[in-house]
Order: sequence, then structure tokens, then C-alpha cells
Amino acid sequence: MNNRVVYFLLAMLAYSPVFAELTIEITKGSDSALPISIVPFANRSGQPMPEQIARVVSNDLQRSGDFDVLPTSKMLSLPNSSSQIHYRDWRLLGQNYVLVGEVALDVPTGNYKVTYELVDVYQQKRIVGEVLSANAKGLRKLSHRISDRVYEAVTGVRGAFSTRIAYVTSKRLTKNKTEYRLQVSDSDGQNSFTLFKSHEPMLSPAWSNDAQHLAYVSFHSGRPAIYIQHIKSGQQRKVTGFRGINSSPMWSPDDSKLLMTLSKDGNAEIYSFDLASSSLTRLTNHYGIDTEASWSPDGQRVVFTSNRGGGNPQIYQMSIRDLVPERISFEGRYNARPRYSRDGKSIYYVHQAGGGFHIASMDTETLENVILTSTPLDESPSLSPNGRMIIYSTKLKGKGVLAVVSVDGGAKYFLPSDHGDVKEPAWSPFLN
Repeated sequence: MNNRVVYFLLAMLAYSPVFAELTIEITKGSDSALPISIVPFANRSGQPMPEQIARVVSNDLQRSGDFDVLPTSKMLSLPNSSSQIHYRDWRLLGQNYVLVGEVALDVPTGNYKVTYELVDVYQQKRIVGEVLSANAKGLRKLSHRISDRVYEAVTGVRGAFSTRIAYVTSKRLTKNKTEYRLQVSDSDGQNSFTLFKSHEPMLSPAWSNDAQHLAYVSFHSGRPAIYIQHIKSGQQRKVTGFRGINSSPMWSPDDSKLLMTLSKDGNAEIYSFDLASSSLTRLTNHYGIDTEASWSPDGQRVVFTSNRGGGNPQIYQMSIRDLVPERISFEGRYNARPRYSRDGKSIYYVHQAGGGFHIASMDTETLENVILTSTPLDESPSLSPNGRMIIYSTKLKGKGVLAVVSVDGGAKYFLPSDHGDVKEPAWSPFLN
């Protein structure tokens, strides 16, 4: 039995040191990205800005893969309102859209007033604009909000820049002692904070659909157990701690239940745990190992990993009504950790190909698959709430890092840390 299958069976990982905010390294853009210029916002506050709004927005849009942001050094002018835009200049630069704005300070309140406008260069009209207000600490959040509005105005899809990611890090304190942390940060890796820390490993964080809680696996009690923790208060609830495997929690669409893998009755099986009554319902019953289950968006189906078909992990799907599993992965010896798309028409999972492990997508109707990544050891895919990007863990220069790829494979960036490995990412739902 190879090490990869051992990971599949036991869901136990070892980590290396880290605790800093994550940084962004864009490695691949989309060939179909739309040209856009984010002009530096005019500063009318009379003092240095605590946050460069245009820079945050530029970084957001560039890493989405749907936009190609023009460097400021190539701009022919720096307008701060739509009335100052000379459309001919921007057409000469090949730009489809221009974002302009300015920042003023309301002295009595200490809040910043931010005005922005997005214009369509070829139609020569404003397509979105607002006046927003925030204190100094809220300017970065405000910047992400502008990115969301711009993204939606152009693509018709809600932006996901104002969301969060959860992930697991670790720091080696001594030769025999490691500190593990469950971290939460903004979607760009900034403003990170620790939700829980322990000297024992943590695995499989999963967001509730109201974005108020995280479910995860921790070994801090001496053996694996599933916990739920409230993001704001930090209040922790132990859900299960049966003898053997307690792993892979995943929320139902209405947050009333958790799917999980338990081996309390012998084999590793899929169970549904009702959070109100604390009652368990067994969903699979097979001598093989069933794990890593996930709900369909409508809550009517479950997709999971199992070795019941011949010893190697493959993907199965079943209806909650009849509980008859059907194998749906047939290409490759290893397919695992499946997750539905937001519309239920695709499944994203880990696929072994050419000796490496990559993130792939599968059409739920045709069962055709497409490999999306090319790094050698990709794990733990988690979809953005707008369904456009997938975050996962991988290796970069020998270190564990987080990476993001667009669902069409056209754009990719890394979220490395300067201090060690990062694993087990989970992308939050929309926060409002």
C-alpha cells in the first residue's frame, strides 16, 4: 500500500512551520482576459493613505484571470472622474474599461469618503459608480467591495473578493513538538487570524453555508474528533469523538446536518449527523472504505470517495433517497476528494495522471473529465462561492502552499508563505 492510499484511508497529514499572512504570486493569466485600467485614486484627504485602494482592486481583478490590468506606467493620463476621461487615448491603449476615483476625509467622523466610477471605453458611458465610506481599518474591505462590483458589472457574475479562506498551518517548536493552527484570512491571504491552535494535527476545515462556523477534525484530545467552532466568538463544540476514524465533515446546504466518515462500527462509512438532535444516520454499508463525502447543491445527492470497486480510490455518487452508490470516475487509478460545482453540473476532484496528482473537473452528465492543474502533488480542492475559481494545496519549490486555478484552467496563482507549509484550504461562502 503506497503512502498516497494511506493518506486516503487515514486522512492524517504532517506539516511544517508557518504563521504569516499569505502572499500572491500570479503565474498564469487567461488568454481571454479583458483589458482594464485601474487609475490610482486621487487623494483629497490631505494626508498619506493607509490603504492604496486602486492597488488592492488591481490585484483582485488581475488574479481572477478575467481581467488584464494595464500598468500605471503605461497610462497616458490619470483622470479621477469620468468627465476627465479622453476615450480616444484609452482606445489607443486597447482598453475596454477604465476605473477612476478619489478619496476624501470627513474630519468630524474620521471616515474616508471614496467615490469611484467604472466606464466602458467603447460605449463611452459609466456602467457602475458609488460613493462609499469607511474608517482607516475598513479601507481594504471597501476596496474588495469595489472589486466585487466591477467584476459583476462586467461579467454578470458576483465577485468573490470580499470572502475568506480557512487553512491549516504549523510551526515546529522543538524536535518533538509542533504547534498547529487553524487560520482564517481574506481571500487574498491578508488580515489572517488564528481560530484555534493545538500541538496535535488539524484537518478538513469546512465552512457552514451561513459563513458563521467552521467544522474540522482535530487530534488535540488524543484521538481524532470532529469539532464546530463559531468564527466570531471562538466557541467550540465537540460533535463526535468515537473510537477510530472521525473525519471529513461537510455541511448540508441548509446547515442542519454534517456528512462525516466514521469507523465506529468497523469499516469507514459515510454518516449524516443531525446537529439539532445529535442523531446519526448511516448512509453507506460496505466492507470497502467510504470517505470524503459532499452534498449536492440541492441536498438530494451525495458524492464520495471509495475503494469498494477494486482497492483504488474512485468517486461514487448516490441519491439520499435510495442510497444506491454508482461509480462515476473511470479514468485513472486514483480519483478522490470530490466536490460539486455551485450548479451541480460539474464535480471537482483530485485525479492521478502521469505519476502526479492534479485537480480535475468532471461533467456530471457525460462523465468527461478535464485536468486543470499541472503541479505534481495537488490536494484538497475547494470552490469559490461564485463558482469561478478553485483553491487547493500543492507543492512549490519543496514547500506546501495554497494555489488557485480558474475552473477553465486558464488562470492560476499561488498563495505561499515565507515561513513554511500551508495545507487544507476551504473557501468561504459569500459573507452577506
